[in-house]
This record gives sequence, C-alpha cells and structure tokens, in this order.
Amino acid sequence: MEFLRLHQQNIMLFLSGICFVLAILSFLTNTLNKRRRRALVILEFVASLLLIMDRFAYQYRGNVSTLGYWMVRISNFAVFFLSIAIIFHFNSFLIDLMINEGQLKKVPRRLRAVQILCVAGILMLIISQFTGLYYTFDEYNRYQRSPYYLLSYLFTLVCLLIQLDVIFENAHRISKTIAILLITFTLFPLLAAILQLFCYGLSLINITLVGETILLFMFVLTDMNKTVDKANNLKIEFLKEEQKTTQIMFEQTATALANAIDAKDEYTHGHSMRVAEYSHKIAVLADKDEKFCRDVYFAGLLHDV
Repeated sequence: MEFLRLHQQNIMLFLSGICFVLAILSFLTNTLNKRRRRALVILEFVASLLLIMDRFAYQYRGNVSTLGYWMVRISNFAVFFLSIAIIFHFNSFLIDLMINEGQLKKVPRRLRAVQILCVAGILMLIISQFTGLYYTFDEYNRYQRSPYYLLSYLFTLVCLLIQLDVIFENAHRISKTIAILLITFTLFPLLAAILQLFCYGLSLINITLVGETILLFMFVLTDMNKTVDKANNLKIEFLKEEQKTTQIMFEQTATALANAIDAKDEYTHGHSMRVAEYSHKIAVLADKDEKFCRDVYFAGLLHDV
C-alpha cells in the first residue's frame, strides 16, 4: 500500500494514457457492432478522463489560490461523476452483449434498473455539492469526508452487485473468457471499495475500474478475433466443399455427354452439334479457361469426321 501511496499519481497518468489510446483503437476497430463499439469507446475515454481528474484532485489539494479553489472542487465532482459514468456505459456494453451474443429476447429489467440507479446517483451527487452530504473542504482547501460519505458508495455498489448477478445468471450464454472478465469487472471494484474505506488517501476504486476497462478492451478484441477466424475457416471449408461438388457434377456431366456421343442415332450430325454446344456451355459454367472451352466445343463437331 505504501508503494501505491507514493506512486499512485504516476500510475494514474500511465493508465490514463493507455485508456486514451484504447479509446482511439476502439473507434477504429471494425470487429464490433456499432452499439458495442460506441459503448467501449466512451468507456475507455471516460476511464482516461477519470484518472486525469483524480490526479488533479491530489495535485491541487491544499492549494488556497483561486485556481486551486476551483480545481479541487471541479476535479472531486468529476471523479464521483465519472465513476458512475463508467458503471453506466459498462451497463450499456453488457446490455448489447446479452441481447446479441446471449440471444436474450429483451433487456433484463435489472439492467434497466442499473441505468435508473446511475441517474439517481448523479442527481444525489449534484445535491451533495450544495449540502455537503458526501464531502466538504476545510479552510486549507483540503477534501474531507462527511458523515454520510458512505452514501456516495451506495449507488455504485448496488449497481455492481446487480450487474454481477445478471452476469452469473447468463454466463452460459456468452464466451467463457468474456464471462470471467465481466465477473472480475464487477467483483474487483467491490473489493476495492471495501479496502478504500480503511485506506484513506488512496484511489483504489478508480484505479481498479480503469484497470478493468483496459482488460475489457483486450479480452473483447481477442475474443472477437477468434470469432472472425472461426467464421473465415468455416467459409474456406464451405468453398472447398462447393468446389469439390462442382468438380464431381462436371465429371458426371462430361461422362454422360461422352456416352450420348457414342450412342448416336440417325440424327448424328445434328445431335453432335447440340452436344458440342451443350459441352461448351457446361465448360464455361464450370469456370474452365478459354482454350478448354474451345477444345470441348470442337470435340463434338469433329466427332462425325
């Protein structure tokens, strides 16, 4: 813990930079559907901004200048707001995953409830800015927890617990790798929240949330690449099977034509002309080259010579 206390601002800056890059990569990727990609882009961008604002909160803590006064208040408000925003956009990602890959017919009501709770949490945060419900600032412009500080955890923790319950219930519907990641995304911040109650001055929840968003991008992209590779392999197998079937049909048709030529009757010449024309058409449909098509065509005509 002491190492984290000494270096957490550098860790924040490092993780924030990674999230910003991943937000750009998420925007550029074409392996995800539009809604899930949008949720992932916003999630990574919000995670990047969260740690930047958290870092500002530490940097300007105790700064009694006018700039320090406003930066401390803006940054602390942004930290609480963006933490809820991460939960909200993770919920959007989860909804799309359950509908498309999980093949649920409709959005689970519990995930709708999470969206409502996130909005309620933001409203309570706004109220707290005028009432000191969550935190206050002393004469040295330093952040101080209020007696009702635990209420600021309530909405986040309840949302995470609901999401965890939905993930457990539908884990069999999605990729095992993604299911494990989603469980850690909700479970680790819950554990971090408990630790942070006893480790004042550390941003365990925020760092954990951001770390999980980074893992989310990596695992989702890896899983999608596996899906694309699997689809490509199936397509290749289908094309090979189709080519094999076409070849067999061509060989059978050619044999039938040869037998018809050998069994020519009193209308041999006219029959040979028709056989030559049909042979040429079949050769073209079988995607044979031009020389082969000409050879097939004249083979029928020369049969009477």
